[in-house]
Order: sequence, then structure tokens, then C-alpha cells
Amino acid sequence: MEHIEKLSKDELIKLIKVFAKNWLTHDGCWFLAAEEKYGIEAAIELDAKSWNRFAVAEARRIMKEFNIPENGSLKALERAFDYRLYAAINKQEIEWIDDKTMVFRMVECRVQKTRTEKNLTPFPCKSVGIVEFTQFAKSVDPCILTRCISCPPDPVTNAFCAWEFTIQNTME
Repeated sequence: MEHIEKLSKDELIKLIKVFAKNWLTHDGCWFLAAEEKYGIEAAIELDAKSWNRFAVAEARRIMKEFNIPENGSLKALERAFDYRLYAAINKQEIEWIDDKTMVFRMVECRVQKTRTEKNLTPFPCKSVGIVEFTQFAKSVDPCILTRCISCPPDPVTNAFCAWEFTIQNTME
């Protein structure tokens, strides 16, 4: 760890990107191995179960390390998105519709971009994404509702996927 602590800011940023790419590569290798052994449907089912657990752990760790308050509403979710591994390697954006509704878009997705470059159809990640984004948001604040606007196999338009987050009315 000592050598990492001596890295410059630029080297640390580069290392974060390497870690994020390695994590995503491992996720992809695991998925392909599951698909080869059990088929695409079973691999997607296992992937959803994995994300059901990982999204919670990721959100909790981010909140703890970056002092993001529990039950912090959509502002806390917006902050937490900035610290996900995806944020280091994908281009994402957030649009506020009103004070109770926020839309998250994955403008550039490394997985889907790689598939496009290989002339493959987009990976149908919607069912897994619903689990992932719902669990991540609920871990930040259980009052947040998640709705998929679009995600492959839906047609890709101005973003690879888009998710709407709404805060339920809380007692005032």
C-alpha cells in the first residue's frame, strides 16, 4: 500500500481507471463463463442475484467512505452515483426534472461500446439493471422509487440506458 500512497494525483486517477476496467472485465469474464456452462437465461438470472447483493454493498461502502447521509433523498443518490466504479469509465449524466424526480443516463457504456465495436447486438441488461439500480437507490434511501426509462434490449437512443428516480412523499 505504501507505493500507492506515493503516487501522484494523475497516477492515482489512472489507477482508479485500471481498477474499474479490471472489475468490469472480471464481471464480464464471470458472466461469459456462466453463460457457456448454463446458457444465457441462467447467466442473466445469476447475474441479477449477484447485483442484488453487490449494489447494496457498493452503496453502503460509498456512503460510509464519503459521508453521504442515510435517507438523504435524491441528492444523496446523485452524490453516490459519482463514486460508483462505473463513473470512472463510463460517461453518465443526471437531469433534475423537479425536486422529487431525477433521471440518470449512461451516455457511454463501456460494455455496450465494446459490443458495438465487435458488431454484436447490445447486451440485454435491462432485467439485471432493474435489480442493480433499484437496490443501489434503496440502499441510499428506501423512499426512492426506481423506474427504467430505457435499457437494452430497448432501442438505444441518446443514452445506452436511462433511469428515473423519484422520492416518495415523506412525512413532513
